[in-house]
Amino acid sequence: MQQEFLISARPDLQQARESWLKALAGERRLSALTVEAYERDTRQFLQFLTGHCGGAPGIADISELRPADLRAFLAARRGDGAGARTLGRGLAGVRSFLRFLERRGLANAAGAAALRAPRQPKSLPKPLTAADAKRVVSAQEQLAEEPWIAARNAAVLTLLYGCGLRISEALGLSGGELTSAEETALRITGKGGKTRLVPVLPVALSAVAEYRKLCPYHLAAETPLFRGARGGPLNPAIIQREMQKLRSALGLADTATPHALRHSFATHLLGRGGDLRTIQELLGHASLSTTQVYTGVDTARLLDIYEAAHPRA
Repeated sequence: MQQEFLISARPDLQQARESWLKALAGERRLSALTVEAYERDTRQFLQFLTGHCGGAPGIADISELRPADLRAFLAARRGDGAGARTLGRGLAGVRSFLRFLERRGLANAAGAAALRAPRQPKSLPKPLTAADAKRVVSAQEQLAEEPWIAARNAAVLTLLYGCGLRISEALGLSGGELTSAEETALRITGKGGKTRLVPVLPVALSAVAEYRKLCPYHLAAETPLFRGARGGPLNPAIIQREMQKLRSALGLADTATPHALRHSFATHLLGRGGDLRTIQELLGHASLSTTQVYTGVDTARLLDIYEAAHPRA
């Protein structure tokens, strides 16, 4: 590393960079892997500047950098095959180094700060299969020893999958909601105070009714519907831990989380012909673009089926 770096920078810049890397590890206590990544990214940056400036750069060259120079570096890295995440991390490393120099009066980091980082690709949600989702929400599959807690867990998970609720929305329900089979919809206030109406399937009403019947605590209208073992409001971490146990018992992937049931709700609706606008309203998304990510999930699923089943795939 040292020999390669000496080729890429003049002694004053080399010394400043070594001081910065030591500060990252010592003062800021960044992990060894992060420091190693920043070292590699800035080394590549200095190698680029060697060609870009016509010689090994020094602090004087760094202090005169413009946004166009940084954009040229990102373009060169992209041409070498670097993806958006790699480019974003590389820019973050260069910015950190320039800020270090700026604090010592050796450079101006304004150009790097003004440069927009490459847009990061959105990772697709990981839904469960319909069969796995049904197993997860089944009362018979719950692992809690006390029947009322098993019924409670099944009811919460059924609301996540059957109604597309966020876990905070399900646990925010009051004892006065879902009290009879005549209730066919819930009025949910989600993120940003956005209110939506969510249809409630009979299977969800049945799961809540079973929990009500077995719950040892009085579920008054103004109190939380779902309770912890001691009668207080149910903590989301408890449901997350129960899902973790189910995941292990049923042999499911680590991506099978409570929130994945909400993803499954949307993906399975789309796969059965649901339109995006309706799914947007059911999920409470402010923007249709947020909902459109599920079209990518469904397309990926179809391609997997195609490649597995088509004779010429």
